[in-house]
Amino acid sequence: MTGKKAAAAAARPATRAYVTFLAGDGDYWKDVVGLAKDLRKVGSAYPLVVAVLPDVPEALRRSLTSQGCIVREIEPVYPLENETQFAKAYYAINYSKLRIWEFVEYERMVYLDADVQVFANIDELFELDKGHFYAVMDCFCDKMWSHTPQYKIGYFNTDLFVHEPSMATAKALLDILRDTPPTPSADQDFLNMFFRYRFKPIPNEYYFLVLAMLRRHPENVQLEEVKTLSYFAAGSKPWRYTGKEANMGREGMSIKMLVKKWWDIYNNDQADKDKLPPFRDWLEQAKGVVFARKNLPAVATLAASFAATGVVASAANPAICFGFYAVFVAAMAAVAISLRRI
Repeated sequence: MTGKKAAAAAARPATRAYVTFLAGDGDYWKDVVGLAKDLRKVGSAYPLVVAVLPDVPEALRRSLTSQGCIVREIEPVYPLENETQFAKAYYAINYSKLRIWEFVEYERMVYLDADVQVFANIDELFELDKGHFYAVMDCFCDKMWSHTPQYKIGYFNTDLFVHEPSMATAKALLDILRDTPPTPSADQDFLNMFFRYRFKPIPNEYYFLVLAMLRRHPENVQLEEVKTLSYFAAGSKPWRYTGKEANMGREGMSIKMLVKKWWDIYNNDQADKDKLPPFRDWLEQAKGVVFARKNLPAVATLAASFAATGVVASAANPAICFGFYAVFVAAMAAVAISLRRI
């Protein structure tokens, strides 16, 4: 994204965002943190919204918020029948992702599964022509899946897709789901059916299934050109990987290299300090104003200090941070006015 575009994005309320999904109190929250850090590292201009089910603990929600994520609770969506219909039991809960079409405060969103790792800025996906559903074609060459919809030409993967939130679309999705028998790949099969006439493929470099491609099409693998990849297969999840997993074969070295990259970003606390949106720091600092509510000169001093800190911190890229600075000044003015009324 150019400097002018980034400055424009920073100066107006976000109408575009990345979005991911989290359920339960397991260890997948680590992947969401990794995804948030990835997006900051590549310089994305847009926030990450995390759609969470009610069973995500408050402590985990606070951890995500501290990473700059926007946490939105959603109601679960349940399929018609029990989970034995699915290729994997946990697929049943994935229908809840349909709720992201209800996020109508955003005119466009790019969905990323939590276990997607981002290597390059993909903000250009927000600029695709409207009116279509965009995703990457799936790769599923294993004969054991030949009885499923995934084995058909034209089937797309829903670990990454571009959509336009709409209450009308959200209602249609849920209405049709109520009359649709579950299939092995749950929400992915359903979205393939629902958007079969609006789907447009995007280039494969935008999404890469690590083990599937390394095992089935190693001759086509050029990791340096990949923009995002998914650790979908069991044994390749970075936060669980031990290096002793079975059945890795010749792709084991590539997996180790990619897992190391994931951990390098996940453990980079300095990157957190450098890349967190300035307005989050300002918001936290502004909470201290409450203690000076009877001393307006102190409030003015705080405001000047925070503003100066923001200007210095944004010196590396003042165009992008100018919008954050303007928002901060306006916010502090509003605080001062409110305090006069106390």
